Amino acid sequence: MKAAAAGTRQLMLHDALSSLSVIPAESVEHGEVFTRRWVVDLILDLAGYTADRDLATLVAVEPACGSGAFLAVMAVRISASCRKHDRPLLDAERAIRAYDLLARNVAASRRLVREALVDEGWSLSEARQMATAWVRQGDYLLDPHVQEDASFVVGNPPYVRLEDVPADRMLAYRTACPTMTGRSDLYVGFFERGLRSLAPGGVLAFICADRWMRNQYGRQLRELIAASYSVDVTVIMHDVDAFEEQVSAYPAVTVVRRAQQGSAVVVDTRQGFGSEDALELVESVLHTEPVARANDRFEVARLPRWFTGGDSWPSGSPSRLALIEALNERFPLLQDSTTGTRVGIGVATGADSVFITTGADVEPGRLLPLSMVKDTTSGSHSWSGHYLVNPWDRDGQLVDLAELPRLRAYYQRHAAALKRRHVASKRPAHWYRTIDKVDQSLIDRPKLLFPDMKTTIHPVLEEGGFYPHHNLYYIVSDTWDLRVLGGLLLSGVAQAFVEAYAVRMRGGTLRFQAQYLRRIRVPRPETISAADRAALANAFDRREVSTATEVARRLYGIGDLGGVIGGSSFVGGGGS
Repeated sequence: MKAAAAGTRQLMLHDALSSLSVIPAESVEHGEVFTRRWVVDLILDLAGYTADRDLATLVAVEPACGSGAFLAVMAVRISASCRKHDRPLLDAERAIRAYDLLARNVAASRRLVREALVDEGWSLSEARQMATAWVRQGDYLLDPHVQEDASFVVGNPPYVRLEDVPADRMLAYRTACPTMTGRSDLYVGFFERGLRSLAPGGVLAFICADRWMRNQYGRQLRELIAASYSVDVTVIMHDVDAFEEQVSAYPAVTVVRRAQQGSAVVVDTRQGFGSEDALELVESVLHTEPVARANDRFEVARLPRWFTGGDSWPSGSPSRLALIEALNERFPLLQDSTTGTRVGIGVATGADSVFITTGADVEPGRLLPLSMVKDTTSGSHSWSGHYLVNPWDRDGQLVDLAELPRLRAYYQRHAAALKRRHVASKRPAHWYRTIDKVDQSLIDRPKLLFPDMKTTIHPVLEEGGFYPHHNLYYIVSDTWDLRVLGGLLLSGVAQAFVEAYAVRMRGGTLRFQAQYLRRIRVPRPETISAADRAALANAFDRREVSTATEVARRLYGIGDLGGVIGGSSFVGGGGS
């Protein structure tokens, strides 16, 4: 099946390649970010591309070589390896395959390789032959002759949004690299093609933006890696001067192996991290068994495994990731069919100015009390008097406007605005519907409400009788006392889960979306003692985050785990 799918993809790619426009040079140049020498050394060391190995017998691919930052260092390492293994340099003619779209970059890379090899004592003719063999002009994502048995794929793939690429080439890229979905970046394709070209045990090591680990456009890439590869090392370098010029790229080094997932080393670097720290880090990762430890320049921990599936991978300090991984192993998810606990979002209308009102002349029962974000600000539910002008009956069907003349008149006064909506254009006869149906069973149920944007988690209890607006997420449960659950979710433990998975916006604001709330792990309700239930409920009522966190720490058994929760450091590292 895999071979058939690959064959079909090749035919589609051949058709897409028949007449391609060239990517504008300015787009390519905008995507070029030149990596500092010590960062290149760090990446090659973590990948295992070292002179003690017989590098002439292995194949290394540099898929976007630019001006040769990686190639110059790789040439020096191949030179040392050839001498160590008593080989002529020409034995390494097939040891590197490097690509670049721009002719001037190919020329610059070849020149840099020649100079490096001559400096290492090889003849100019040998150096010229290696440079010509190693570096070629071409599009790595579309080249039909890319290596399929690579031991290494290393480099700094370009940062170019797919929508900045000409439409015909974009189609070819999407055909060649199915993981490039939505508003993807080209580096996603470089990951996919590089990973698929690895021989068993082969290693890909890239430095690039880490947004694919959490954004929607990275989902299929995450699924690909989780299914067939092992994340060996991640090094977050957001605050490190890793490039020759200042960029806002949120870079990370990611080392992925074609092998079954094993343990994973996670590293978070801090401002000031440099070449000496990189050497210390490599020693820690490759030559010792790293445990959770930190200094003022980096923190490192080893997780027993990496996170699975296509859902967003967590972020944060290594100690926090170790904590999240441990809790994932020991506790069930918040959304759980055995407790009847589920997370949802309020009603989206597509025309709030029409559907949301503080009063309208419609039939009794057509105004549904609506909870708004402003109703939750104080920490308790305080209704602001807003209603949804509700077009749904108790069976989830649209009401018949012929039977409700006042409601019909109200909607018809706003018909132009309602009919312009996408949801109305799809179903013209249902032009007065809201985007979402109203779940009548939800109205009278007690609910925990969460504003969608907040710097800290903010659960608020609504006792029933209201329906949430779409800027509110809600939790209902058949089993939990919602004041007890609210206390758990008020704690720093719940905050840590959301911070690990959610995308942080400007000013530190978090998106408390259903997909992130569902990732929170909680103890089973029946395992919580009466005293702890009372303490959590009281902490929730009084909005005492510190008390809620103290009780939660005890229930989760995390007092001896390293990490930062609710602004407090947990001392010790026994759980990492």
